[in-house]
This record gives sequence, C-alpha cells and structure tokens, in this order.
Amino acid sequence: MSSEDGRRPDPATDAFVAHRNLLFTVAYEMLGSAVDAEDVLQETWLRWAGVDLGTVRDHRAYLVRITTRQALGRLRTLSRRKESYVGPWLPEPLLTSPDVADQVELADSISMAMMMVLETLTPTERAVFVLREVFDLGYDEIAEAVGKTPVTVRQIAHRARAHVAARRPRGTVSADRARAAIAAFQRAVETGDLRDLLDLLAPDVVAMSDGGGVKTAMPRPTVGAEQVARLLATGVALWGPVATTESTQVNGHPALILRIDGEIDLVVAMRLDEGRITGIYTVRNPEKLTHMGRETAVSL
Repeated sequence: MSSEDGRRPDPATDAFVAHRNLLFTVAYEMLGSAVDAEDVLQETWLRWAGVDLGTVRDHRAYLVRITTRQALGRLRTLSRRKESYVGPWLPEPLLTSPDVADQVELADSISMAMMMVLETLTPTERAVFVLREVFDLGYDEIAEAVGKTPVTVRQIAHRARAHVAARRPRGTVSADRARAAIAAFQRAVETGDLRDLLDLLAPDVVAMSDGGGVKTAMPRPTVGAEQVARLLATGVALWGPVATTESTQVNGHPALILRIDGEIDLVVAMRLDEGRITGIYTVRNPEKLTHMGRETAVSL
C-alpha cells in the first residue's frame, strides 16, 4: 500500500512486494514446482507479517531466510510425494518473458536442464547451492537459513558445486542454436519431416515425459538416438493431424507448446550440449501447465 491511494504506507507489505519475484525464484529453484513455490510465498508472508520490523536490519536477507526454511520443509514433503508419482517427474514449466533470456545467469539457473540437475541434490544441498551459486548469499546468511554452521555450509556448498558441475550442460549453447532445435521439432510436427530434428540428436539423448498418471506418457526415460527417433516418429504421427504448435520461451529458453482443440496438451523443452540435443522433456500433466497461461516474473 502507499500514501498515493489515501492510505498509510505499510512497510511490511512494501518490502514483501519489492522482493516477491526474488522470493518466488528462490522457492521455485528449490522446489521445481511453481504451485508449491506460490504456497511457500503465502507462508512466508504470514510469518513476515508478524515480524517486528524494528528488529530487522536487512529485509531482503530476512525474507530469503523465511522463504528458504519454508521451502526446505516443503521440499522434504515433495520428495515423499515423488516416490509415489506415476512415471517420471519433471519440473513445472514457466512461461517467461523474452527479456529473461537476455539475463544469461538467471535463464541458465531456471532452465529445465538445470532444474533437472538440481533434482539430483539432497534438499539441503539444493538449498545451499541455490542460495550460494545463484543468489550469491554469504555463508553466514545461508547457515541461518538452513540451520547449519557456516563451516558445514561451506562443505555442503563445495560438495554440491562439484556434483552440479559434473552434470550440468556442457558448453555454451547460443540462443540461435536453441531456437533452431525447437524449430526443427516444430517442423517435424507440422510437416511430418523429422530429418532436421533427427540430425540434431546426440547419441546419448534422453527423452522423458511427465503425465502424472493423468495423461498418457512414457513410463520411464527413453535413452539413445535410435530409440528416441522411433519415439519421435510415433509422436509426430499422432500429434501432426490434430495439434497446433507455438514456439515460446519457457524457463528462459526456447520451447514448444502443442495445443489440441485450443487447449495446451503438452510443453516441450530441450537440453543441448555442444549444439546437440541431449535431453527432450515433455510435460503433459495438466496440474503442471497452470503457469503456461501467463508469464511468470522471476528475478535474481
């Protein structure tokens, strides 16, 4: 609130609103779920509203600490939910504005490829890595947020950094190369001609689809160029006659939306390593497509 509308300023609300996009991004990178990240923000606000601001030196740091603690608790609950999830679990895609792609560090940190890497960390490792490597928080601040000593946090950060470095995409991929890969997929669906798309597949490409038990999807990842090529040929034969396609920006990178009867049926994102497609991620679970109707604001 502000004095412009005739009401007294509310410092707590002003501080929360000022940092909301940052807090959402922290929660989303920790959880891989926009729905859960929004719930974490609600919980953060409820706790922040009860804080005596006179005792808070740094509003941003305090809010990040609350958000991290709430996200850690929810991440452990989410981990248990994933154990009974039907089929592969993929992060929830976000429709992002074109300017996010220009912020290379932000785009890389929320890319579907990086979100998949973060899934391989323990909850505490993920929190420490995100806060340190993405948001550049000090070890003392992170220690308060995760309930560990600064020395322990340094050790966790080192371990998480090495783990991620061994698994993150190799080499820098230009925006043009990423758009070309998505365009090849789009042409395949629209024309049935898969040649350009298949030429881009790496020998060790992995395809995963997430239907959540609600929509038909692969029960397990498909590995290898030959196997993925057969899968794509089957998919194109099914989608081509009925789907309309739209290239867009998802998680700061080029992606493809397929609609059937005007409704979003699936979102396709890719991982590229040294110019070749090494990951194809298809999200069909309707519960994970709710943020595709509007752009989601993210920030560092």
